[in-house]
Amino acid sequence: MSVKVSIINCGQYDETLVRQAVTRAVDSLGGWSAFVQPGDLVLLKPNMIGPRSPEQAATTHPVVVKAIVQILQELGCTVWIGDSAGGAIGGLAPTAQAFTACGYTQVAAETGALLKNFDAAGTFPVTSKVITFRKGYHLAAPPFEADVVINLPKLKTHSAALYTGALKNLFGLVPGLFKAEFHRQAPTNEEFAKVIADINLNTPVQLTIMDAIVGMEGAGPTAGTPREVGLVLASTDRVALDVIAARLIGLDPQAVPIINIAGQQGLGELAAEKITIVGDYQEQPRLDGYRLPPGRNYNPRLAKFFLNVVVRMLKRRPEVDQASCRRCNICVENCPVQAIDPETRKIDYGTCIECLCCHELCPHSSVALVRRWYR
Repeated sequence: MSVKVSIINCGQYDETLVRQAVTRAVDSLGGWSAFVQPGDLVLLKPNMIGPRSPEQAATTHPVVVKAIVQILQELGCTVWIGDSAGGAIGGLAPTAQAFTACGYTQVAAETGALLKNFDAAGTFPVTSKVITFRKGYHLAAPPFEADVVINLPKLKTHSAALYTGALKNLFGLVPGLFKAEFHRQAPTNEEFAKVIADINLNTPVQLTIMDAIVGMEGAGPTAGTPREVGLVLASTDRVALDVIAARLIGLDPQAVPIINIAGQQGLGELAAEKITIVGDYQEQPRLDGYRLPPGRNYNPRLAKFFLNVVVRMLKRRPEVDQASCRRCNICVENCPVQAIDPETRKIDYGTCIECLCCHELCPHSSVALVRRWYR
């Protein structure tokens, strides 16, 4: 039996239209009764990378979250909205600020859903299944306390990982500042992909619904440009959903380490020909001209053969733009190897592990990616 990925058209963040699109997406997978029952405690895990407004297209839009909360409440469920934001401000994770900036505090106030700050909600011990540099670690407890977990990623490019979606969204289960430690211990794309696979193998997720109404292209996951896509995707298979979403924007999924390694670890279906598309489409849709991260635009047919050579030639390194830098020191505090000088914001490239956390977390888009091969 093939895995299903539902793709539904939805052109704007109108509450009625979004609710209809989400309902149709879930109906094509068997309906809500296949996933939740009255009395269930349901955790929604949006993409809340940091204190970003919905208009920046870096986080799951609050209208999508609200629509799903209301549907679940009408089905008799209790709903939590939970995440841990990336980075640190003043030595503390900015999760509380992010709940407000992303619009989820307002959603909770309007619906009665309960916000769960993964930095302060307790932890759950898990055993490493893929990574070898530690025997075990702790994830946020709420996903293991809920009856049902629904993953709500955002369609985005990623300057380090090429693409971020369903699988990568679960990195938010790592509480507080320990995210930087994972980046330090797994500095390459392949090593970090194993971290993401490990977290996914340890976390029960019953359903994934992706906000692709407006995605992000270019230098994602935070410094890119919003791109109107007009879709909602849903699946019970995180790998399959990411395969279809990656192909949608012009990527070969097997050239994206996070997707490829997760598929190899048995997390889901990696072969596109074994995935059945349902909903408003019966075949793979594709977007023309979706901009990939700088230096990462390539022909998918040649990707596997040339990937290593191309990446080496076009590789870019982070560099702080001193003119636009506001001296908030978020880049300094979040560098896992302390490669950024706190006074000058200059980066020691001999120490830098190129995790791109500084680029990803700068709230002012002041960390650019520049070519390094000619320097």
